[in-house]
Amino acid sequence: MTIEALRQRLRAAGAGPAHEQRVLRLWAQALPQDSGRRRLEDFLPRPLRAALPDIEAQLQGLARLQSAHPAADGSERLLVALPDGQTVESVLLPRDGLCISSQVGCAVGCVFCMTGRDGLVRQLGSAEMVAQVALARRRRAVKKVVFMGMGEPAHNLDNVLEAIELLGTAGGIGHKNLVFSTVGDPRVFERLPQGRVKPALALSLHTTRPQLRERLLPHAPRMTPHELVAQGERYGRATGYPIQYQWTLIEGINDGPDELEGIVQLLAGKYGVLNMIPFNAVDGLDFQRPSWERAADIARTLHRRGVLTKLRQSAGQDVEAGCGQLRARAAQAARLQTGQAGVAVALRRNASSRASSSSG
Repeated sequence: MTIEALRQRLRAAGAGPAHEQRVLRLWAQALPQDSGRRRLEDFLPRPLRAALPDIEAQLQGLARLQSAHPAADGSERLLVALPDGQTVESVLLPRDGLCISSQVGCAVGCVFCMTGRDGLVRQLGSAEMVAQVALARRRRAVKKVVFMGMGEPAHNLDNVLEAIELLGTAGGIGHKNLVFSTVGDPRVFERLPQGRVKPALALSLHTTRPQLRERLLPHAPRMTPHELVAQGERYGRATGYPIQYQWTLIEGINDGPDELEGIVQLLAGKYGVLNMIPFNAVDGLDFQRPSWERAADIARTLHRRGVLTKLRQSAGQDVEAGCGQLRARAAQAARLQTGQAGVAVALRRNASSRASSSSG
């Protein structure tokens, strides 16, 4: 479901602009529809009141908690079930943050990421994104939402921007606390400045070498690191929000002296911050996570050379928190269960067949 489709349903039930805004605000903020100073019967039209229970049930069903995995650092991984049975991941972060997904799967195919291994399954509707926020808010406060979960937001741009507009208005989240994360796409830099709500921007960099970036992000738009930073610099200066450059630090791949020199040449003096996150181990991938001491030394070196660098720990390390891993484990368990059920059925059929033969 999209937010626009929800608006149309509310209008068909007799909602005016103020009624529509109230329903959307209470939903996005995970509050009961009978909250507030005005009683429903004193404010909402009768046809809308009659339709509201079905609408609420539909909204509740957009994102249902399938499993929760709390971590020692205060984060919590959520496996979220969608109406069609697909699942995505959300992460409640320390300090009232939330990471949400914009797609089931991903088409970019980053070689170090679990999400992209099976490709893109489908897009999420804008209402399904907001529903992840509402679900999380029923568990704890959410004051920041980052579109850094499963999927590439630039590949689902209309739905992501529609969700961002609602969260930045009726959802009550400050615009700089909405973060649009992307591998880079010219459409992003065209569309984001036009929006009523202008989010902060995170750009996945990962290397300063164009050829290596093509190998690490095989299906990303062919923007070079220099082109990406130039576009980011323009957006950051225009909005007043420093660009967040994302760098997954992989041992022996993008942690050498050549990369450090490239980072200094590319980012020193720029209006942004480099978020360096050591690689989160993924089953089946040969990449290695550098030691924390090595990562800290890299961050200190860059900081001394004029690049504001923050070394970040990926949330939920003790619950295998790499994006896509919860969904992959759940899918594997489902396949195993299906296989076991199939074996059991076959055994029963064979037993029945043998019994029939004996009686004959």
